[in-house]
Amino acid sequence: MNIRVLLADDEATVRAGVRAILGADPGIEVVAEAADGRQAVELAHAHRPDVALLDIRMPNLDGLAAAEEILRTRAGETAVAILTTFAEDAYIARALSGGATGFLLKTGDPHELLSGVRAVADGGAFLSPKVARHVLTELGGGAGGRLSRGAQARARTDGLTAREREVLALVARGLSNADIARRLHLVEGTVKGHVSAVLDRLGAENRVQAAIVAYEAGLV
Repeated sequence: MNIRVLLADDEATVRAGVRAILGADPGIEVVAEAADGRQAVELAHAHRPDVALLDIRMPNLDGLAAAEEILRTRAGETAVAILTTFAEDAYIARALSGGATGFLLKTGDPHELLSGVRAVADGGAFLSPKVARHVLTELGGGAGGRLSRGAQARARTDGLTAREREVLALVARGLSNADIARRLHLVEGTVKGHVSAVLDRLGAENRVQAAIVAYEAGLV
């Protein structure tokens, strides 16, 4: 089955470039394009895409507000990934806390974009490597903050079983449940159960938040 993508960016040339990259993968299909956030929300309901790939700075409704609206009304049927030039703290924090499971940079490698779309479509999470480093170094509040957060993260992951820690590490690397099942030679349903247990034990709302804990705990 093709991964159906809604692409939203207010610059037509950017949309054309991203569409060309996605079109290079026979398993990905751009089913709709939006020039602003309000249109993105409307098209998400009309086309029911697997992934909404949203720019942040758009007219009428910005990408972050559009992401929150799509996630609220589509109830998990459409995953959201942010594709932007801006890796500012406030943008990253709001996107991830709002439920986006991908945060990609337009300046990244095209393969990174394809991997990110595949990961979020399959229920996984994907942060651009530059964004992941930014989250850990900047949002951690300096060296002292990172050390403190690392200790807290290790305390949280200490309560996981060995298998759950193994699954968490693979989640942090952006693997989907199907990928993890193949890697660990498990049934996908078993992996789904492990992921749910990990999220519950960590108090994480989604896979991105769990991945950040894994990075801070030194599991990856």
